[in-house]
Amino acid sequence: MIKKYFLLNVLFTLSFISHAAPLDPVQLLSDFVGVDTVNPPGNESRAVDFYANIFEQEGIEYSSAESAPGRGNIWARIKGGDLPALILLQHTDVVPATKEYWDTDPLVAEIKDGYLYGRGVIDMKGAGISQLVSFIKLHRSGLNLNRDVVFVATADEEAGGIYGAGWLIENHPAIFEGAGFVINEGGSGQIIDGEKVFAIEITQKVPVWLRFTAVDTPGHGSSPRTTSSVSRIVHALNLVRENPFPPRIIPSVDAYFKSLSLKMDGKQAKAFANMKKYITSKRFQAELQESSPSYHALTRDTCSLTMLEGSQKINVVPPVAAAEIDCRMLPDRTAEEFIQDIRDLVEPAGVSVEVILAFSPAVSSVDSEFFKHIAKVTEKLHPGSRIVPAVSTGFTDSHFTRDLGIDSYGFNPVLFDPKDWRGVHGNNERVNIASYLQGTEDLHQIVSQFVID
Repeated sequence: MIKKYFLLNVLFTLSFISHAAPLDPVQLLSDFVGVDTVNPPGNESRAVDFYANIFEQEGIEYSSAESAPGRGNIWARIKGGDLPALILLQHTDVVPATKEYWDTDPLVAEIKDGYLYGRGVIDMKGAGISQLVSFIKLHRSGLNLNRDVVFVATADEEAGGIYGAGWLIENHPAIFEGAGFVINEGGSGQIIDGEKVFAIEITQKVPVWLRFTAVDTPGHGSSPRTTSSVSRIVHALNLVRENPFPPRIIPSVDAYFKSLSLKMDGKQAKAFANMKKYITSKRFQAELQESSPSYHALTRDTCSLTMLEGSQKINVVPPVAAAEIDCRMLPDRTAEEFIQDIRDLVEPAGVSVEVILAFSPAVSSVDSEFFKHIAKVTEKLHPGSRIVPAVSTGFTDSHFTRDLGIDSYGFNPVLFDPKDWRGVHGNNERVNIASYLQGTEDLHQIVSQFVID
């Protein structure tokens, strides 16, 4: 097996000699950051143009389609043998960034102190470029593949994927036919107490986005009534805030916490090794949420109060008020059950509950050929590292492909400093350049060793 991998690397190296244009992941990512695909509105067709130009230079055939004006998606395929295809899945949209709170221009990549700054360098243009590099290397190699490798870059993931992966599945299903595996965002590596720990995302909390609407008698702000549209909304939100869902530890989360506990000590190690017991303590719940909101979010269904709509004038009580809440449920029951729980909870407030978005829960197997391959290659590339199956608090487009029965894994093998995660959907998003380059090469090793006989 070692001889095989050595031969692959030699062949790859020889195949690149004839190509004048070396692949520079940092430059490619820097250029991609400058392609404005902030969602809303998206304009992901700009990303399609970016990738299309590269594919044309490389002689790679591709297809693209817009789900709506400006909402572009692009895909390409390297043909191989009859084994189930591997899809490299990414989204090209990014969340907004408020420039005045950044140290750099979020849409202009800048290198500072060994880091590359820019919106999307982690989520997920960075991983997207890593996938591109691997895809181009496979194409340039000219080697026989044991399966097709499909590059898919979609729109709209940050808003639910309706104009991206979801639309492609409905309108271009041939992209996904014959696919057995997907690699996407959702998992990565970090150093915990000196040990490299790589998390492979196998499932995620299910997003359930809800809108509360209240209708009541309008009037002058100087003469408040006993109820109003706004007071009903406040009542409903207060019911959600003061009645958190009870904690429960599902098996995949329990396995994740137990794995993390192996490098901990003291009370923390005991708690993570037996989270089912410790999470019953309200004091421990509060301490966990304070120290790590992301770990806490894995122990229960959650709702964040995020958007409010009321009057447009301070002295006018409006006839209609509304709020939107971002709920995430653990993937061990249906969204319909969860929504009914919310409706029952806010019934005393007299508001209507509308479902904006709700996905179905799904879990990918840790016993699949591809999961075992990712773990094996990563452990070989990083001796002494530990691989853990993980549950993501956020959602990705993998839920679409899991619904098709395709084993889908979130994994970008970059080793991150935990502090760098603050920039994801926040200010000063950045990635360590050395770690990014290593992660890009690691991803290529994972992909190439899986698809080349």
